[in-house]
Amino acid sequence: MACQVSGSAFITGGASGIGKGTAFALAKHGVTSLTLVDVHLAHLEETRSELLSQFPAVAVEIVEADMTKEASVAEAVQKTVDRFGRIDIAVNAAGIAPTPTFTHELELSEWQKVVDINQTGVWLCQRAQIRQMMLQESRGVRIGRGVIVNLSSMFGIASPPASFGIAPYTAAKYAVVAITKLDAKTYAKEGIRINAICPGWVDTPMIRKGIEAGAMDVVFQNTPLTRPASVDEIADSILFMVSPMSSYMCGTALVVDGGFTA
Repeated sequence: MACQVSGSAFITGGASGIGKGTAFALAKHGVTSLTLVDVHLAHLEETRSELLSQFPAVAVEIVEADMTKEASVAEAVQKTVDRFGRIDIAVNAAGIAPTPTFTHELELSEWQKVVDINQTGVWLCQRAQIRQMMLQESRGVRIGRGVIVNLSSMFGIASPPASFGIAPYTAAKYAVVAITKLDAKTYAKEGIRINAICPGWVDTPMIRKGIEAGAMDVVFQNTPLTRPASVDEIADSILFMVSPMSSYMCGTALVVDGGFTA
């Protein structure tokens, strides 16, 4: 049976990678109102054109925003509500990868940049989404007032190999799981479900050069499925998490990593 969704969706990091893939998955399976939020306006415009070419009946709002800025996040949420009336689905997929650097060589500015986007940015977005969802009427026990999925990582539940040198990334992704679990408990009684997804290696522009150069071969050999995930595979997992089919999931960190951390 196909996984069906409906209502208005709000996706940060919606111009590329997992966020973009999620937008296409939601449009394919029933969402007719989409807001894509990203810091890159040109990429947002390209993504909107691609979406409308495949799904001309879907209304697509694009918002250029900086997820580390409180006012910018609030404005993006307000623009969504002004156009679509509510936010039923929120996916927080914006994030960056750091330059691998061991802690004793790491500058505070680099640490702060990664944490600001990957941790504080997720929290700012989730806070704004919760505030809006608490104003909305419930759509029933299986749907509620809204559902939020935060993008963490397999390195948000298990430490990466010592040679990776990605302390700020790991710290932020662990924090996303912690924020998700706490707020899931706090707001479940309000009819708001919050979960996290923890992908493994995904074939996105972030690691594609490494894949093509063969630099990722060793990690794929240590992955039971022996390959990276496609963006569609992660997007389909998110689709399940925001659908009524996952209505009893709350505070979960769903690992989709090909068995890497098993």
